[in-house]
Amino acid sequence: MTALASAALVLPLLGAAPGPAPAQADTGLQGAFAAAAREYRVPESVLLGVAYLQSRWDTHGGAPSVTGGYGPMHLTDARTALARSTGHHGEHGEDARGDESRPARTPEPVLPSAGEKLPERLTTLRQAARLSGLPAERLRSDPAANIRGGAALLAEAQRERGAAPGGDAADWYGAVAAFSGAEDRATATAYADEVFSVLRSGEARTTDSGVRVVLAPQPAAVADASQTAGLGLRESGAKGSVECPRTVSCEWLPAPYEEFGEGDYGNHDKADRPRSARIDSIVIHDTEATWDTTLELVQDPEYVSWHYSLRSTDGHIAQHLRTKDVGWHAGNWYTNAKSIGLEHEGFLADPDAWYTEAMYRTSARLVSHLAKKYGIPMDRQHILGHDTVPGTTPATIPGMHTDPGPYWDWQHYFALLGAPLKASAGKNAELVTIAPEYRKNRPEFTGCEKAGEPCAPHGSSAVRVYTEPREDAPLVQDIGLRPDGSPSTIDVNDLGSRVSAGQSYAVAERRGEWTAIWYLGQKAWFKNPRKAPVAVPASGRVLTPRPGLAEVPVYGRAYPEKEAYPAGVTPQEIVPLPYRIAAGQRYATGGQVPGEYYSAPTFDTSGHTVVRGKLRYYEIQYGHRVGYVRADDVVVRTARR
Repeated sequence: MTALASAALVLPLLGAAPGPAPAQADTGLQGAFAAAAREYRVPESVLLGVAYLQSRWDTHGGAPSVTGGYGPMHLTDARTALARSTGHHGEHGEDARGDESRPARTPEPVLPSAGEKLPERLTTLRQAARLSGLPAERLRSDPAANIRGGAALLAEAQRERGAAPGGDAADWYGAVAAFSGAEDRATATAYADEVFSVLRSGEARTTDSGVRVVLAPQPAAVADASQTAGLGLRESGAKGSVECPRTVSCEWLPAPYEEFGEGDYGNHDKADRPRSARIDSIVIHDTEATWDTTLELVQDPEYVSWHYSLRSTDGHIAQHLRTKDVGWHAGNWYTNAKSIGLEHEGFLADPDAWYTEAMYRTSARLVSHLAKKYGIPMDRQHILGHDTVPGTTPATIPGMHTDPGPYWDWQHYFALLGAPLKASAGKNAELVTIAPEYRKNRPEFTGCEKAGEPCAPHGSSAVRVYTEPREDAPLVQDIGLRPDGSPSTIDVNDLGSRVSAGQSYAVAERRGEWTAIWYLGQKAWFKNPRKAPVAVPASGRVLTPRPGLAEVPVYGRAYPEKEAYPAGVTPQEIVPLPYRIAAGQRYATGGQVPGEYYSAPTFDTSGHTVVRGKLRYYEIQYGHRVGYVRADDVVVRTARR
C-alpha cells in the first residue's frame, strides 16, 4: 500500500465528520452553559472555562475527537469511536531512522489486546449519561445536552471531594482537577491551573457553529492546589529528571537503548547534543494508538523512538529520550540528528479533526521551553511538521509521512507559542506567509475514510495551489511525489499541491485576487482575496541561483563533502532530489546550516562522531516540504518589504 493511499499517515486527522451545525443565535450555546450551570449549581465561569480547555467551545457536529471525545465538554466514549491501528511509525515503509549506514527501521508494532480495559478518562460520556439521565446518543450529538452532562460530572466531582455544589469559582479547583481524569496530582494540578488561568484572563471566540461565546475575566478565581489533597491521586515519580517547563505535568518513561540480534540495536542513538551538534528544529507528529499503546511502542527496543509523547485528554507529557540523544522518528537522519520529536496522541477512529485545547497548550509550553533553551527560531522552517521533513533521496520521497496533516491548527498553535502568524511587511512585499482563518478555510479533501470519497467539510490550515489563477486549473504537480507524471489529487495525504499556515514563500506574481509563489520550481497560484486573505505580507530573506547558473539542485539533507570524513567513517553520498531552482526563481530561506553528518552505525558509542565539512547549505521552503541548497550555488538577500 502506498503512502498516499493510506489514511493512517495523517493519523487522528482523517475521519469524516458531519459538517458544522447551522449558525444559531448567541443565546443558544451561551444560554446552554448558563442553564446547565443553574441546574447543577456549577459556577457558569467554571463550566465555560473547562469547556474552553476541552474544545474551545466547538461542537464538531457530533463527531468524536482523536480520543473519542464528543461535544463542547469533550465527553469521552472511546469504545464507540475507537478503531485500532498499528501506529504510524510502522506503516508504509518509511525508515524512521533515515540513514543508509545501517538497515532500515520499519518495525512491526506491538498491538494492544482486544479486551484492553479503557481508563475512566476515556469513558466520561457513559458516566455523564448515568448522572444526568440523558441518553448517550444525545450527549454525543446535542451540544446543550453535552454541556449538561459535563456540568453533572463537575457537580459529582465536587460532591465526591466532600464539598457542596454552589459557591464561587475558587471553591471548584479540586473538582476541575478531578474532571481532568488524570491519575496523578501533577497532571491534575497542571490541568486545573490552565483552566483557572483561562478564568482569570477571560476568553471570547466564534465557534465552529458560528456562535460567539464569551467568558468574562474572573480575577478572583484564585487557584488553590490544596484542594487536590483528598482526590486520591498518586504522586508523580522522577519529576526532577525530566526536561520540561515547570508549568506542565511531565514524567520520565525512558526508551530502551539495547542490543539484540546480530549486532542490531534500538531504539535510538546516544549523542551529546548540543555540545556535539546544534539542535535546530522540533518535529510535530501525531500517533495512531491509545496512550498506553504509545508508551508500549516507545519502550520496545525493536521499535523506534521520539523524545516526548503528549496525551490528548489532559495534555500530560511523557519524556522518553534525553534531548541530547537522537530519536528515530522523522524518516531523515539529518533531521533526526538535529531535532527533537514530539508525538501527540490520537486515533484513526472516524474522528473529526480536532485536539483538546489542553494538549495544544501543553505542547506549546513544551515547544516554547525547548526553543528558548536551544535557540530554535519560532517559524515553520524550524518548528516542523513530520509532513514538511524532506525525503533523503528520490526513492524515499513517496513514502515520507504526512502527519499532522491539513487539520492541525497551526495558526492557533503559533499564537500559543507567542509567535502569531501576522503581517510583518507592506502589501507588496516580496514574501508572504500562509495564514488562512482556520474556521472559515475549508478546502475539499477526499480519502478520509475511503479512497476517493469526499471528506466532511472542516476548518483547515491548508491552502491549495494551481498552475493558473483559476480554480478549475490543474493542480501543481510534484515530480518527486509522483515520478510517473500522474497529476496531483485532493487526497488528504497528497501534499503535492498545497501550502500550510505559517509557511513562507517568495511571490512570483500578483493578478487580481490571485497570488503566485515560487513552489517546486514553478509558479503556484492560490486565491488570496483582499477581504478574506489566506496569506499575509512577510519579511525575511530570499535566495536565487548565483549569476551564471541556469539552475541549481535541491537536496533532502545537508551532508558534508567526501573529503571531510575521517578514516573509518564511510562517506555519505550527496544525492540531489529530482527538484531544481531555475535562474530568476526565488525561495524563502530559514538560514544557513553546516554540512554535517552524525556517524552512529553501531551500538558501541566509542566510534560515534559528528563529521563537518566545508560545504554550507541554506534551508529553503521549496514545496510543502523544506529542502536544502548549497550556499555556493545561490545568492541571498533581504526580501523587499
